[in-house]
Amino acid sequence: MKITKDSVVSIDFKLHLGDGEIIDESDAGDPLVYLQGHEQLVPGLEKALEGKVKGDAFSVVVPPEEGYGPYDDEGIEVVPRDMFPPDLKLEAGGILTAEDPDGDEVEFLVKSVNEKEVTVDYNHPLAGKTLHFDGKVTDVRAASKEELEHGHAHGPDGHHDH
Repeated sequence: MKITKDSVVSIDFKLHLGDGEIIDESDAGDPLVYLQGHEQLVPGLEKALEGKVKGDAFSVVVPPEEGYGPYDDEGIEVVPRDMFPPDLKLEAGGILTAEDPDGDEVEFLVKSVNEKEVTVDYNHPLAGKTLHFDGKVTDVRAASKEELEHGHAHGPDGHHDH
């Protein structure tokens, strides 16, 4: 069976940024399971997997435009220190979570901190990066009606696998 929209696909993968240093990977025996065509992977990887079958290896280079988007300088903001709880430990390189106006959680990176101001970066940590995915398709099956209704794959026991 080929990978097409609404296939439930299992992949083993490794991700690096061109230097070979692995920054993300699936665990042995625990592949990433996703629903093809539902924007659960970065677009470039999803596109490259279309039409592959179980057992196919893949090696895909995804430019930022098809990954996490270009790096946007406007994603950097300087926020008054008193906007944060006084007991919150703030340090450069820390990742914090906040709610956006719609109530969705967004992560941001603390770039620098002083007594008055905190500089934060709302860009995805991989924005502007070229992503190198290497891996193998370990399974392809048709999605169940319930999976299609929910818009994502369920784990092997039928429960949500997050």
